[in-house]
Amino acid sequence: MVCPETSSDEPLTPAGRLFLQPETDVVIHCIIRGKNPADMDAIKSAIKSSLMVQHPRFCSLLVRDKNGFEHWRKTPIDIDQHVIVVNNRLDKSGNFIDETQGSTTTEEDDEAAVNQYVADLSVSSPLSTDKPLWELHVLPAHKCAVFRIHHSLGDGISLMSMLMANCRRTDDAEALPKMVPDKKTVIKGEKGRDWFWLVGVLWWFLKIVVFTLLFSVEFVLRSLLVSDEKTAITGGDGVELWPRKLATAKFLLDDMKLVKRAVPDTTINDVLLGMVSSGFSRYLDHRTPNALHEGLRITGVAMVNIRPQPGLQDLSKLMKSNTKARWGNKFGVILIPVYYHKGSNDPLEYLKRAKATVDKKKHSLEAYFSYKIGDLVMSLLGPKYACMLNYKLLCNTTFTLSNVGGPLEEISLAGNPLSSIKVNTSSLPQAITMHMLSYAGKAEMQILVAKDIIPDPEFLAKCFEDALLEMKEAVLRTNKA
Repeated sequence: MVCPETSSDEPLTPAGRLFLQPETDVVIHCIIRGKNPADMDAIKSAIKSSLMVQHPRFCSLLVRDKNGFEHWRKTPIDIDQHVIVVNNRLDKSGNFIDETQGSTTTEEDDEAAVNQYVADLSVSSPLSTDKPLWELHVLPAHKCAVFRIHHSLGDGISLMSMLMANCRRTDDAEALPKMVPDKKTVIKGEKGRDWFWLVGVLWWFLKIVVFTLLFSVEFVLRSLLVSDEKTAITGGDGVELWPRKLATAKFLLDDMKLVKRAVPDTTINDVLLGMVSSGFSRYLDHRTPNALHEGLRITGVAMVNIRPQPGLQDLSKLMKSNTKARWGNKFGVILIPVYYHKGSNDPLEYLKRAKATVDKKKHSLEAYFSYKIGDLVMSLLGPKYACMLNYKLLCNTTFTLSNVGGPLEEISLAGNPLSSIKVNTSSLPQAITMHMLSYAGKAEMQILVAKDIIPDPEFLAKCFEDALLEMKEAVLRTNKA
């Protein structure tokens, strides 16, 4: 929409402009499943009174001035334009079911139907610029709703914080969701600042310098020249336009925590990366047995929140312009290598290798470097070249992975208790993208694939699930010994 600029228009951030380029036009999908049938009046009433429609980004049109620069322009909200109701029941292929003929569906059938509906949206339905860039698709027959929010409006942390601000705990209708467990305060005695302390600080600083330099050079090379070796799961230029399938891998947080405790100083993200490494090895063995060499590198892209305060944010703080934990897209990118290994007597080896990789990343400023270099290229050369570098980086890698910690207890939205919350994005020039979100003791990972490259994402999901269970069994055997 090309319009003359007005004094009230607000220019887009560099990251917002990047996500509006044709090659990197990304929509975030949040799939919410209720325990009760959807009440449309309650849903619309909740939206009208929510903080979401009070936020400037959610009640502004995207406009371009005569020079092609994008701006946000305030506009009245018509809820009916944003809420799309799909009354028919869908089958596993995303087609409408003729319920007059009678049909029986299971919860698994419902999940598969909604997954395919979202998979189809991810390549065929960009958001219209004739209204603010968000929609809510309600599927009453499946007790489900799908939020579609353009990435230019904010990143995963901003948007999940927005969603959680409109939810309440089911055990306390007035309480906001609890997002992180209470941390125990550990009081450590002061250590004398002797020579050993100084050597430790110098060694810590040296590691940051070396790893930052190493990973930053690798990041630049990946954005320009170096690409992964081709495998059965490799995507590339143009793959973002191919038809998609969506599957869900399901995990218990208690299982992940049990595995985490088996290796000192390990995190849930280490466990996730170990599961992904093991799962990919299993899947590639199934697709191309004996075709790959041991130790083959498969590179992923991970998003890292670089706000001063990690995790989901207090929405009131995010909406203040002078806060450090600001609204918008505030994340960097890191490269995460996993390696193909043909089986192992110790499943925990995948976890140990993942931890070694993540520990090096923690001692670098790669995420901050990637954020700053993207901002610099956008400011100096414009969105075309920034998009080119970002697109090339995705083409030269194999997968994208993200993990967001969600509510600890069950919550409700518009008075309807939620049985699950899942997130994913529209398609990228990769054959596989994975997004995990935890909720009430469970973690579900959405696996979006190009179905002509990965025709069996349900089997890939099972490979990840089996990888965790095998690690869990190894830990239990060790504990009994």
